[in-house]
Amino acid sequence: MARNAAAGVVATLPGGGGGEPSSPVQKVWKPELYKIQLEAPAPCPMRCQRTLPLPPTKCTAEEVELDNQAARLYGSEYHGLMGHLEAEHLLGLTGGEGSYLVRRSPMSDGFYTLSLRFNKRTKHYKLFHKPGVGHYLREQDKRFDSVYDMVADGLINFHMQLHASPIIQQINQQTKNCYQQSPYMTLNGRKLRALSNELGKTNAAAAAAAAAATGAAKDEAAPKDVDVPLTPAQPSASQPPAVAVDPMPLIYEKLHHFKVHTFKGLNWCEFCANFLWGFTAQGVKCEACGFVAHTKCSELVPPKCVPDLKRIRGVFGTDLATMVQLDPRHQIPFVVRRCVEEVEARGMLQEGIYRVSGFADEIEALKLALDREGEKTDMSEAAYGNVNVIAGTLKLYLRLLPVPLITFQAYPSFMTAGRNSKQAEQLQLMSEAVRRLPPAHYSCLQYMLEHLKRVASHYAVNKMNEHNLATVFAPTLIATPQHMTNLTEEIFMLSSLITHCKTIFA
Repeated sequence: MARNAAAGVVATLPGGGGGEPSSPVQKVWKPELYKIQLEAPAPCPMRCQRTLPLPPTKCTAEEVELDNQAARLYGSEYHGLMGHLEAEHLLGLTGGEGSYLVRRSPMSDGFYTLSLRFNKRTKHYKLFHKPGVGHYLREQDKRFDSVYDMVADGLINFHMQLHASPIIQQINQQTKNCYQQSPYMTLNGRKLRALSNELGKTNAAAAAAAAAATGAAKDEAAPKDVDVPLTPAQPSASQPPAVAVDPMPLIYEKLHHFKVHTFKGLNWCEFCANFLWGFTAQGVKCEACGFVAHTKCSELVPPKCVPDLKRIRGVFGTDLATMVQLDPRHQIPFVVRRCVEEVEARGMLQEGIYRVSGFADEIEALKLALDREGEKTDMSEAAYGNVNVIAGTLKLYLRLLPVPLITFQAYPSFMTAGRNSKQAEQLQLMSEAVRRLPPAHYSCLQYMLEHLKRVASHYAVNKMNEHNLATVFAPTLIATPQHMTNLTEEIFMLSSLITHCKTIFA
């Protein structure tokens, strides 16, 4: 299907192109580094296929114990006494990218050697281990629970240096001016304003109390027979007027307390919006407010730490798999569940549901409420009379996912299925594609598609059939390139997913 046919579709359904003009927030995360990491070679331990030779008779008892200790510590990855040329020959001959082994160099003195294949070359590193500390290469380097984890992290870093250097260079060339456009400010702007207002009211109350106390002291000291004027006296030239307390303080300084952090799951830098790559010590996190950043980016973050923000960091912009792990009782994040339930209760017959946007301020207010109160948030008609606000909040949540429901890895399989003109084969390929999704994405996509199918069943009233809904949701659910505006094929594929979701997920 030709992509140039999409322009008319996008024009008739606002929100069907690269983004919704009326949306309060566009996609904020940059996926390039994440996609590059996905292409990094995986570790492949080369198992020792030979019986380790007995140590020479001239070996000391200490050397014999080192060999036995290595066999226990590294298992079948340990190849015993081996020179670097033999290791290079073995890895180059039978190992592929990412293959590695552990050996004892003939010239070693209290260490072992890790030999690793990357980019058609073999690299050699001194390898150390301390009980209770882990595996490491140098004293100042990261610690790992296993050599496999060390190699996996190293391969990613090698791969990034080789393929992502332009992006990393851009990160290193940022300035402090980037802060105002950062994901941190985009996602938390309303919360920061609310916290600033609270701080401003506190300061105003303190100033008023101080002024009242000063006034009372003056009244006590004043002569009792002096008439008090009925109107306030004008300030004299020698007595400047009192300065009003700004309810939103512009001057606020508090240093962040950044510490190197190993993040579980997928995380993105809240300063530059790029992925935190690697498996351990990927970046830093402020212990006070929770700000997450690359180590280099953290140097540019202004000293405006707001500890109270940590209690309302919320769920918007958090990786889906991480969200599901936080509440294992439910496979569907509560934001998705609550919004869908509310739309199905009072929005199924609303003309243009999901196409017509709610007011941006109300959507932001509901987002803040969901972040503050979680599942207890009041989303009733009394609280949010316009159901389009609920629908807009659901779209916003899905749009802010760092990894979309249809992931970057699975996207090609979905598109291949959508291009197949034979329906039976297309549905079979789509069934295979959805099973390539991570469990959290699989469950949430199924939930959303079945919901959209129910919405489309009321097309006669709400004017939103499968194609119209696919036009609205394609930029939100699919891992499309950032600047792509022609989504004809994606819309067609998503429309088929909605139409045949029961069969595809059977």
